[in-house]
Amino acid sequence: MGDISMLALHAVLPELYLVAMIIFLLMVAAYKCKRACPAMIGGTLIALIGTGWYLSGQLTITTQVNVLNGMFAIGNFIAFSKMIVLAAAVVAVLVAGDWLREKGGYPSEFLVLMLLAVLGMLCMISANDMLTLYMSLELSSLALYVLASFTRDNAKASEAGLKYFVLGALASGMMLFGMSLVYGFSGTIGFQPLADLFAHTEAPYSRGLILGMVMVIVGFCFKLAAVPFHMWSPDVYEGAPTPVTNFFATAPKAAAVILFTRVLLQPFGHLADQWQQVILFVSVASMLVGALAAIMQTNIKRLLAYSSIGHVGFILMGIAAGGVDGVQAILLYLSLYIFMSAGAFGCVMMMRRDGEYVEDIKELSGLAQTHPVRAATLAVFMFSMAGIPPLSGFFSKLYVLLAAVNHGL
Repeated sequence: MGDISMLALHAVLPELYLVAMIIFLLMVAAYKCKRACPAMIGGTLIALIGTGWYLSGQLTITTQVNVLNGMFAIGNFIAFSKMIVLAAAVVAVLVAGDWLREKGGYPSEFLVLMLLAVLGMLCMISANDMLTLYMSLELSSLALYVLASFTRDNAKASEAGLKYFVLGALASGMMLFGMSLVYGFSGTIGFQPLADLFAHTEAPYSRGLILGMVMVIVGFCFKLAAVPFHMWSPDVYEGAPTPVTNFFATAPKAAAVILFTRVLLQPFGHLADQWQQVILFVSVASMLVGALAAIMQTNIKRLLAYSSIGHVGFILMGIAAGGVDGVQAILLYLSLYIFMSAGAFGCVMMMRRDGEYVEDIKELSGLAQTHPVRAATLAVFMFSMAGIPPLSGFFSKLYVLLAAVNHGL
């Protein structure tokens, strides 16, 4: 029992450290630094980097280990995925630094909420049963709802937060109902017991079980803003403050993709014939809608929202392929995408006129003459997101396509 307890403690040590830092920073925000001062921003970065340092010890675990009665999983794949989320959060904090300090400084609770969202994402990635999955997903989502409407005096931000909350609650309810159906027709909510059950079941699967799995998939597609469950994404991206939009486009998306991959390939891995065609349809639809709808946009943030929908389509192609090469392609794609997306949003945040952020695409005309370095940087990130060689975005798309071709898709 002592060894099991020490293993469990080692498994959750990064999350425990992050919880302790969140409580500490919340006290600092309440009593010493009510506005997002450099000390709060530095403390947030220390919290994220320290969590990554604790996670680095789990990179040597080659096979997945389940702890806490099978509810929590650790391993090198999970640890690396968490590091992607932490890297996205670090970049988001760095990009948001100037915004947090302007106009007298925004409340420090912004940084605490961001850390709470990251905590939920880390727990999501390690979730090993349906209940842990749902609780960690809600921990992350509740903080994100508040962040979307953080600038309360802005009508667009309030509208974005409300839309995100209502549609996010709908998706969560749908996912929870799907989980209850899976439990009702299988008798278990653990990932490994579900995988064992489907591996040894020769009888046809009940329609209730398949319906439950489909509802879980629909809930995830809502969270990922995949077509046809994407309509909230452009409105929220446009209405939320730009640093929040940058955070939305990277860390939560990466965490949701990793969790979706684990859910489909572990508990539902033996039901691939049942869900693969659905994922392929959503993948193709997301790529098409993301590309075509972006053409008509006049707002740069809405354009980047549709861009993220298109990228989700490419990532879902890797999930549909499955296998080791599919998962490796997903991790490579996410690793590169968070920096491409953060870089594009960082360039958008540098575009100002009379002290206000410029969001209309037409207002960027002539940028190459007035700010050639910014124009070149934005062009590089945009070409990379489009997948133009020899930029990194080309290789991320190439590996996903190779994984799909290798699996006959």
